Amino acid sequence: MSLLRSLVAVSSITICSRILGFTRDALIARLFGAGMATDAFFIAFKLPNFLRRIFAEGAFSQAFVPILAEYKTFQGEEATKKFISYIAGMLILILILASVAGILSAPWVIKITAPGFINPELFDLTSALLRVTFPYILLISLTSLVGAILNAWNIFSVPACAPILLNVSMISFMLFAIPFFHPPIMVLAWAVITGGLLQLIYQLPYLKKIGLLVIPRLTFRNPGVWRVLELIGPAILGVSISQVSLVINTILASFLETGSVSWMYYADRLMEFPSGVLGVALGTILLPLLSHSVVKSNNAEEYSCLLDWGLRICFLLALPSSVALVILAKPITVVLFQYDQFSAFDVMMTQRALQAYSVGLIGIMLVKVLAPGFYSRQDIKTPVQLAIISLIITQLMNIMFIGLLKHAGLSLSIGLGACINASLLYWQLRRQQLFQPQPGWSKFLLRLIFTVCVMAIAIMLLLLIMPDWTKGSMPNRLLRLIAVIVVGIICYVMTLRMLGLRTQYFMS
Repeated sequence: MSLLRSLVAVSSITICSRILGFTRDALIARLFGAGMATDAFFIAFKLPNFLRRIFAEGAFSQAFVPILAEYKTFQGEEATKKFISYIAGMLILILILASVAGILSAPWVIKITAPGFINPELFDLTSALLRVTFPYILLISLTSLVGAILNAWNIFSVPACAPILLNVSMISFMLFAIPFFHPPIMVLAWAVITGGLLQLIYQLPYLKKIGLLVIPRLTFRNPGVWRVLELIGPAILGVSISQVSLVINTILASFLETGSVSWMYYADRLMEFPSGVLGVALGTILLPLLSHSVVKSNNAEEYSCLLDWGLRICFLLALPSSVALVILAKPITVVLFQYDQFSAFDVMMTQRALQAYSVGLIGIMLVKVLAPGFYSRQDIKTPVQLAIISLIITQLMNIMFIGLLKHAGLSLSIGLGACINASLLYWQLRRQQLFQPQPGWSKFLLRLIFTVCVMAIAIMLLLLIMPDWTKGSMPNRLLRLIAVIVVGIICYVMTLRMLGLRTQYFMS
């Protein structure tokens, strides 16, 4: 399967998941609005997600996948099975201890991560939600471990499907189970736990199919485990830095106007559509392929070509997505969220945060492509150092922007910080002579910028003849929004073709 086909397959599945995610968030907005209850849930859900990104999708994957590639290539099937068994045992032990600690210390965790929640009712509700959602880290981290193994065997579609089950769980619980929970927002916490369990169970048969469904065992004598442990320390530090920036933003947002946490959450969810569908898919595909290139043949040309392909695809998809989100921020927010409890004021605040986030979308996606260039070489130190620099600059921007732009300033600093991080990663790849851009970049970027301008003009002209977005039912609004997006995509693709850019150019 070519790289482009792999990307299309993973992205297509992820689009389905994101659409369900929007349906989920639209239901949350309609049923709960943007207020105390949603602020409490989003804080409670953010914390286990924070740890998940550190232990599973972030640091653990960065340390685990390159070494797994070595075992797969050189050690044989039995040694690989033992390695996976020992890694699973270690991960389960760490996550059980983390889950128990999180449940027992929930009130203190809330005091640290949301010190602005001084309202006793809000504080108690957030603590109760956190106690329920914290074990999600165990379930979703094991799901990510299984997914990383499947990806290493070039099975990308199965792990990509797993998040769909979380959205299905949350939607189902909201539609049918709210009367059984008090307060009603608690239904979301239990839906999260159910979704985490479903995601794990769904992937296990596929792991068995490739003969790698093993019983977890605990040992620290396996050399592969020690190598993962040696790498995971600095990797945790590196991933934590980017996540710490989000936690700091949450802390600052808790001191702002009620609803700020929710506005940033809804905007972040909208921005995650392109970054999740495209950026995460690119990173997921590139890390095992780059690791294989380094381990099997240390082929510098192949390694460089893989990165070049990832960067071109990133620009091709991220730049139009960023511009479209800025232009369509209000229509998208109105169409998806402005019903019942979600007011016009909430729309305006969410729109501002989304436009601020969109400025840094290309940086967020570039990091997903550039960072695996180091992780595949088992170089965790360089990305960590660059992430620390980016974190410091991001917090300085927070101080600069929060007074004038409030919650939107926090969103803007995250995006700009990602752009700085991506620039530093690129600089280091070139400085260490690990990456050599292929010919034709200047021509490619000029054609791309012109094409994006054509697309932007077409969208803005179409918006002028569209009726008020608040008019009509949700299906009617969605059809109009989809029509605008489809016209933009057609203009973009047709202009690219007129300028001589073909799909074959990106086949590999």
